[in-house]
Amino acid sequence: MEPIEIDRDGTRLHALWQQGTGTPLVIVPGVLADAKSWRRAAAAIDRPEPILVVNRRGREPSGPLGDDYGVDTEVLDLFAWLHHLKEPVRLFGWSFGGLIAIETANRTRSVDRVIAYEPIMRPFGAHALPALRAAEGDPDRILDVALRDIAGTPPEQVPAPARELLRTWAAPVPQETAALNMFAPAWEDLTAPVDLIVGENSRNTPYGDTFDAVASLLPAAGLHVLKGQGHLAHAEDPEALGATITGLIAARAA
Repeated sequence: MEPIEIDRDGTRLHALWQQGTGTPLVIVPGVLADAKSWRRAAAAIDRPEPILVVNRRGREPSGPLGDDYGVDTEVLDLFAWLHHLKEPVRLFGWSFGGLIAIETANRTRSVDRVIAYEPIMRPFGAHALPALRAAEGDPDRILDVALRDIAGTPPEQVPAPARELLRTWAAPVPQETAALNMFAPAWEDLTAPVDLIVGENSRNTPYGDTFDAVASLLPAAGLHVLKGQGHLAHAEDPEALGATITGLIAARAA
């Protein structure tokens, strides 16, 4: 995949681009991830269409979140990418990226369809906000709070190489968690088809609970379970996730 950049109102937005033909698929990662962490999953999508994996702001070389950051900021960034592509797109979003993808489709007819893997919505992570705010400026403390209090993973169980990688994405977590908890979805008029995917191992966890909350707001959505996977399917089994995305696009196309 090759790097690509655009400017939105003075903020650099970076992405990875894979050439192809047909309706582009735009991948929107969530918290504690960047575009590079989604390359293997993107490579496992067996489709001829081009793929754009966005580096959401807060992840270099994209610009910072900014003082007025919110879900609206993310949607307008995605609009900028849609304008750059100059054609209808399909959106895939993971976690917070799933919320962003659905809300973007809610505001434009330029989205052909949405696939979201375990999208999150408020009050996800709200209980951890005081600790996250207290840790701002300290990526290690932020990561510990995110792992322990949100993901339910003891920080000491995360291998050092994985921790160092996650640490590079930790700084935006307090603002991102606050933003998703300030946003109230209203998707009654959403017209784009939506498919929602949940990992089998995420059931009876906070990720499964928030997935069910999103699904309740989208009664027409297709619901799918990825067997043997949890919230980090893109890192733990990108081939299985890529095959699932491939199948959903093919089924809708047919």
